[in-house]
Amino acid sequence: MAQGYLALVLHAHLPFVRHPEHDNFLEEDWLFQAITETYIPLIQVFEGMERDGIPFKLTMSLTPPLLSMLGDDLLQKRYLRFLDRSLELAEKEIIRTRTKPDDLPLAQMYHRKLSEARVLFVDRYQHNLVRAFRNFMEAGHLEIITCGATHGYLPLMNLTPNAVRAQIQVAVETHERFLGVRPSGIWLPECAYEPGIETHLAEAGLRYFFLDTHGLSYAQPRPQYGVHTPILCPNGVAVFGRDAESSRQVWSSKEGYPGDFDYRDFYRDIGYDLDHDYIRPYIAATGERKMTGFKYHRITGATDQKEPYQPQDARSKASAHAGDFLFNRQRQVDQLASAMDRPPIIVAPYDAELFGHWWYEGPDWLNFLLRRIAADDEVVSLITPSEYLERHPKNPVATPSASSWGHNGYHEHWLSSKNDWIYRHLHKAAGRMVELAQTYPDASGLEQRALNQAARELLLAQSSDWAFIMFAETMVEYAVKRTKDHLIRFTRLYKEIRKGRIDATWLADIESKDNIFPHIDYRVYS
Repeated sequence: MAQGYLALVLHAHLPFVRHPEHDNFLEEDWLFQAITETYIPLIQVFEGMERDGIPFKLTMSLTPPLLSMLGDDLLQKRYLRFLDRSLELAEKEIIRTRTKPDDLPLAQMYHRKLSEARVLFVDRYQHNLVRAFRNFMEAGHLEIITCGATHGYLPLMNLTPNAVRAQIQVAVETHERFLGVRPSGIWLPECAYEPGIETHLAEAGLRYFFLDTHGLSYAQPRPQYGVHTPILCPNGVAVFGRDAESSRQVWSSKEGYPGDFDYRDFYRDIGYDLDHDYIRPYIAATGERKMTGFKYHRITGATDQKEPYQPQDARSKASAHAGDFLFNRQRQVDQLASAMDRPPIIVAPYDAELFGHWWYEGPDWLNFLLRRIAADDEVVSLITPSEYLERHPKNPVATPSASSWGHNGYHEHWLSSKNDWIYRHLHKAAGRMVELAQTYPDASGLEQRALNQAARELLLAQSSDWAFIMFAETMVEYAVKRTKDHLIRFTRLYKEIRKGRIDATWLADIESKDNIFPHIDYRVYS
């Protein structure tokens, strides 16, 4: 039996972006890029482990918006179109770079990888990647957990407790519909917590959640072993804390592995580098330049003069970094175990999209790490939170501290001068949704459809992604528009329901656009 455990946790989430009213919509690329660069490469890593008979265990959150988009027929068709356009560009790139010895092998590599992705997406999983993750779950390799229904920032919704409850209940029900089982754990959106949220988790049957380091370090009473053993809330729901050291080695912009000069540079992309007429068919329909995924340079250093990317050098570096990561975890566990009365657990959570999308070599690093642990698990072995709780059910009882894993560790990323205007409207809409659910407990027909759609619009407006984007000042116009659109639709529905005059044609139109949670029951707010 190992001296201690490593729980790798990948948080896979994207906001619900689906626009059937437009043939091409730039923000849908968020999903398509993540499928190509993160989800399919992760699936390929897991398939390789299974093929080689190598045991592995990870925890992965698949949020309800992501599950809904991966399972959506329209988005599946649009992703295949995106993939085929990328393959067409790869073929043109092979021709364009035929006299460029540094670039031609990379163009050929991209063509091969895109071809493999197409076979996996179309032939092996019939356009639905949820099937792949479900297979790994059923084989015992993945513990898949849920999140808020639309990644709503729960501490800033607590003025209406039923709104927090709905985010959690709808999430659990959606998880079960896609994956066939109820989740045992939850990734609180943004790891955002304040005391009391655990009551809603217990009601939904959830056994555990995660917090950033200070959520446990400042718990009352303070846990003896910090984040290296879970704590139990007074109601019995377990809390796992992020290990700062293992996070720093991967996340840190200065110390983290992804910043190594041999790794591929994310920002140098032919969508911006090449002649506009050549690249125009593969960028935005408006002609606006965008990332294509074709990148030919390595990070090189803090300079605009980037050297050619060398995949073999980068892969060797990924292997070395995986070995360094495991060495440090073994040393860490050896020190912790000597001072603890139970095996320590090191919880290492990361955004899944770091692996492949932001850090191109991330899936290779993970592959090397999983294989090294399988070959040398006497000090550190992989574990899931559920398995740890089964082996070690007796843990200290404490109340965690309010916290998040955002900027400065609390709520300022989602509550600032750039986005604070949204909350008075969200609170008003949440109160009105509870009012509707309690006023019309037995609705049916058109009225029931309108009430269900009102619940969808509220949930979509509550997505923490919109406030995050406003704070980060990236796609601000889109985030503001999404927030306002859902709130305007909700308000119109509220007024039409209260007046008993529901516009059936308009309702059908927004049902077709905002079609997430097709089985939602508005009574979840009552």
